[in-house]
Amino acid sequence: MNDPAANPLPETTLDAQGTLHLRGRWTLVNVSAMQQASRNPGAPFKQIDARGVSALDSAGVLQLLHVLEENQLDTGQLLVAPRHQALLCTIDEVAEDRPGRTRSYGLNAALARLGQAVYRTYHDIIALIGFLGENLAKLARLISQPRRFRVTATVAQMEQVGLDAVPLVALLSFLVGAVVAFLGSTILRDFGAEIFVVELVNIAFLREFGVLLTAIVLAGRTASSFTAQIGAMQSREEIDAMRALGLDVIDLLVLPRLIAMLVMLPLLTFIAMIAGLAGGVTVGAYALDIPPQMYLARMHDTIEVRHLLVGLAKAPLFATVIALIGCLEGLKVTGSSQSVGERTAASVVQAISLVIVLDAFAAIWFMQMDW
Repeated sequence: MNDPAANPLPETTLDAQGTLHLRGRWTLVNVSAMQQASRNPGAPFKQIDARGVSALDSAGVLQLLHVLEENQLDTGQLLVAPRHQALLCTIDEVAEDRPGRTRSYGLNAALARLGQAVYRTYHDIIALIGFLGENLAKLARLISQPRRFRVTATVAQMEQVGLDAVPLVALLSFLVGAVVAFLGSTILRDFGAEIFVVELVNIAFLREFGVLLTAIVLAGRTASSFTAQIGAMQSREEIDAMRALGLDVIDLLVLPRLIAMLVMLPLLTFIAMIAGLAGGVTVGAYALDIPPQMYLARMHDTIEVRHLLVGLAKAPLFATVIALIGCLEGLKVTGSSQSVGERTAASVVQAISLVIVLDAFAAIWFMQMDW
């Protein structure tokens, strides 16, 4: 028979300061007694003192973590003996990696998920605005202290962001311009006004499609690249090492990418506009029986510089949004490869969504201004 003195059962005592004191052997052998002792402490408590526990194993640690979770406490409010600290940390890390609870359904669960999504979105917007302010302050400091400007890193980012993306942007814009011309001719043919396809393609690409296609391509291509690059450095603790050396992460990693986007996105937008107009000319010549000379003459007579300026004016705004979101999501990586993947996907979704929303607001504003 087991000697009760050699195997004291788990028990709890609540003092007047709100601390729950534990004693006995919190092991798998006494699992029933552990559950019974931790079920009814008598009153709410603010801290658990397990330094009086004589023996503790993984079952006991899991029971203590369960008690903390039920009472909405964290592991910092659990005091254990030094010999049990390593076991507690190990079990706590393993418990955090366990799969989450199954998704609950119903109206209350849907409303809860909606509220959590709105709360996260609100904090993401606040973080993005704060990150924008920090970068503007560092840009102002860069103007007053030009020696901080990293020429080599900025030029390398310009090549990656702009030069390498030229073939993709030009091809997509050319094909979309051809599609717009085809669709416009299908409608205008019924009215005998196929020649007005020229104005349709001109206005569509100079005002909207040129800058929007370029921004979407760079949001998917470049924002994800920024997030993956900075996220990998974050997971390898390289950014922490930079901060420990007294280096400014914004100057080293963010500003070169932001400046590269601000310079290259307007240039890529102009290339996309030319490619889209070339797609319209090609369709007009080979499918609509509009000779290139007539198409170009009509374009020369009807094109307006204000449409070009409207499209180019939106490019710096989109460039800022894409670069900031890509870099900010990379800095949010917590250390694992899964976090890098999640943040990369989030940066692409956020950048594309915000670009489209801003483009819609800009279109409405320019329409109200009769521009």
